[in-house]
Amino acid sequence: MTRIITISNQKGGVGKTTTTVNIAAAMALAGKSALVIDMDPQGNATTALGIDHSEGTPGVYDVLMGDASLSDVITQCPDIPNLFGIAATIDLAGAEVELVSTPNREHRLREEIDLLLTTRNFDYIFLDCPPSLGLLTLNGLVAAREVLLPIQCEYYALEGLSQLLKTVEMIKAHLNPDLEVTAVILTMYDGRTRLASQVADEVRSHFGARVLDTIIPRNVRVSEAPSYGQTVLTYDPTSSGAISYREAAAQLDSIIV
Repeated sequence: MTRIITISNQKGGVGKTTTTVNIAAAMALAGKSALVIDMDPQGNATTALGIDHSEGTPGVYDVLMGDASLSDVITQCPDIPNLFGIAATIDLAGAEVELVSTPNREHRLREEIDLLLTTRNFDYIFLDCPPSLGLLTLNGLVAAREVLLPIQCEYYALEGLSQLLKTVEMIKAHLNPDLEVTAVILTMYDGRTRLASQVADEVRSHFGARVLDTIIPRNVRVSEAPSYGQTVLTYDPTSSGAISYREAAAQLDSIIV
């Protein structure tokens, strides 16, 4: 069965997109087939995958508006054979408003993914959501079976999480009973600070075994890679960031759902 995972956190700057593209790349390089659906109008995941997302490029917006199917807009990542992406363009910024009057608006993406999986097979589908709890994120949470929650090892890390977890529970109760927070990944870890280890300890005490053993360190190579249209896995495979994401992907892959 295809594992459909939403990477979500309403707090910005926690490494959602970075985690999405690098976990997906690590899965693909390990022989799994992975599809990244970019739900964020900023299109950063699309950039990191080396996929065009200039205005007018067919992508997620066209799918949500019913003008295209997912299979029409899938693009292969140029660097990694088993990695595919669906672009987010600036048009997606208007989708929040346009979807309001659309019937079954929370289920648009889920219906399209179900249709895609009748003709294409992927081991993983990753949904990169914007840092908000609007209709785009809601579509991502309704379409997924799992939530991967990135938390940065900094002050205020747990602030706002209770709201997100309440939202997950609400969606589980009313729209998607299969949804579970199956994994938490700690990002932006700076081993030189006491605060980082304190936050990591607090997250582990809160989420227990759901926290992946591997912590993603602050690493300049991870930050540089998207500007070259790459993930860190191809930009600098030997960097600490690339190694950590490969380990985290292996741990995520080992989770039985």
